[in-house]
Amino acid sequence: MMIRVGRISLAAVRYFSASAVAVPVAEPSKASSSPARKNSGGGGGGGRDTLGRRLLSLVYTKRSAVIAINKWKEEGHLVRKYELNRIVRELRKLRRYKHALEVCEWMTLQHDIKLLEGDYAVHLDLIAKIRGLNSAEKFFEDLPDRMRGQPTCTALLHTYVQHKDTSKAEALMKKMSECGFLKYPLPFNHMISLYISNGQFEKVPEVLHNLKTNTTPDIVTYNLWLTACNAQGDTETAEKVVLELKKAKVSADWVTFSLLTSMYIKTARFEDALLSVKEMEKMVSRKVRVAYSSVISLYTGLGKKEDINRVWKKMKSMFRKLNDSEYNCMISSLLKLNDLEDAEKLYTEWESVSSTGDTRIPNLILAAYVNGKGMKTAEDFFTKRMVEKGIIPSYTSWELLTWGYSHMNQVNKALECFKKGLASVKKWDFDEKIVGTVCGMVEERGDVAGAEDLLAVLRDAGHVSTEMYNSLLRTYAKAGKMPMIVAERMKKDNVALNEETHELIKTTSKMCVGEVSTYLS
Repeated sequence: MMIRVGRISLAAVRYFSASAVAVPVAEPSKASSSPARKNSGGGGGGGRDTLGRRLLSLVYTKRSAVIAINKWKEEGHLVRKYELNRIVRELRKLRRYKHALEVCEWMTLQHDIKLLEGDYAVHLDLIAKIRGLNSAEKFFEDLPDRMRGQPTCTALLHTYVQHKDTSKAEALMKKMSECGFLKYPLPFNHMISLYISNGQFEKVPEVLHNLKTNTTPDIVTYNLWLTACNAQGDTETAEKVVLELKKAKVSADWVTFSLLTSMYIKTARFEDALLSVKEMEKMVSRKVRVAYSSVISLYTGLGKKEDINRVWKKMKSMFRKLNDSEYNCMISSLLKLNDLEDAEKLYTEWESVSSTGDTRIPNLILAAYVNGKGMKTAEDFFTKRMVEKGIIPSYTSWELLTWGYSHMNQVNKALECFKKGLASVKKWDFDEKIVGTVCGMVEERGDVAGAEDLLAVLRDAGHVSTEMYNSLLRTYAKAGKMPMIVAERMKKDNVALNEETHELIKTTSKMCVGEVSTYLS
């Protein structure tokens, strides 16, 4: 099947192969409408009942935005396109993608609403987020020819970038070039972002060259270029990028100085870093709230506690309530500066103002206790300040306790926490280091029951292997016991025997028989 890309300025329609199709950042265009008979605002203040308020108050994904819109119309209100577009933007900011998509889909069914390419670009992006890449491609393919232009192609490209599909993104860029859709920097920025995320830094210069051939870099381009330099530790090129930026009369933003400061800190150019972060701080305002946390992190890297406290105090004076991410940043900074006492005070403050139960915050303190004050303090904190206060332990919580008990050589407790950690996640990313540590403890003690238990847990997590069985056999050897039907069990688990396995089976076969494993029972 072919995916077609329309271009209004072309006499004929260009065609895109379905194998070469990626997301958008374009927002819907506004369209004029007749005045409403009653309140119809997308947002509205003063406590007025508006469509925006109704849609934003749905919260739960099972509730229908379509039902809410239809009810609004039945009550005699007009529904205007520009208001719906504004509502969609707000829903996207809140990551309420399902309801945003429902609004977009409702608009496509209305004969009196004229949709533009930008509207379809947002629609495509939402489909990709909710239903996946294949559905986004199908949506693009089914669009009218006149709507397969620059905005929707860029939207599809963005989708490919998010899915890290390099081949489709590159093929789509080629087709966009043929159609003359590369007259602005956004598609190139998407490709630079893709190559950075994939670690393909060698491809960035070519994209930059093509960008400069077709259009002019913007501040996002320069920041992405600096990001690539930062990832490669190339401060020399980064400084050339900044000079080029100034020569091009592109205004640097706080991200620019954040990246530059980070590079200076990494290369121990602390005076330059301090000057850079000071410039960055001048650009921070309420409109870019997230930048404050970045400033705190950079001052932490410079060991400037006074500046950290000053910025934190400023944040508290500017914002009615600080969020979990900001507390996370500040507590992390204090701990990095070995100020556990102030970190504990700030955690107590967080407990009093936040009801989210965000486990990332207490995990910071738990980690500090495991690494410093010892397991008794860590256990008390875990029990009294987390579990008893309704904070559900995450995998990280259990992993921290596993490490702590491992260092104390408390095998049973370590194994129990490890098991609970695996049970707390749907899919576990195998961690060779922690598995090796737990296996090593079990082997050292010749704990056959523990080894069998650990193997069963790892099997349930989908990570049984030859090395796990070899660890089991080494544990039996340490205990002076002979395991039963190991080869048969490995065959059932589709695990290969290697040279060490054969040697261990040969060694343990001369020992007394241990208890028969319940695995095959």
